[in-house]
Amino acid sequence: MAGKLTLEQTFERLDSILGELQEGELTLEQSFQKYEEGMKLIKNCTAAIDKVEKKLEIMEEKN
Repeated sequence: MAGKLTLEQTFERLDSILGELQEGELTLEQSFQKYEEGMKLIKNCTAAIDKVEKKLEIMEEKN
């Protein structure tokens, strides 16, 4: 994962990870690595969404 992903790219990667996990062809270690990657992506999404929400709140306060 080089560079910063957009929210859309992050959701696509999460969807891909979910598909890989659902296939059931990964080893336990690979599954754990995919899980960790997914959790990091979710954390990044949450942070990005929180940032946007705060900006919106500031904009609403100014109006």
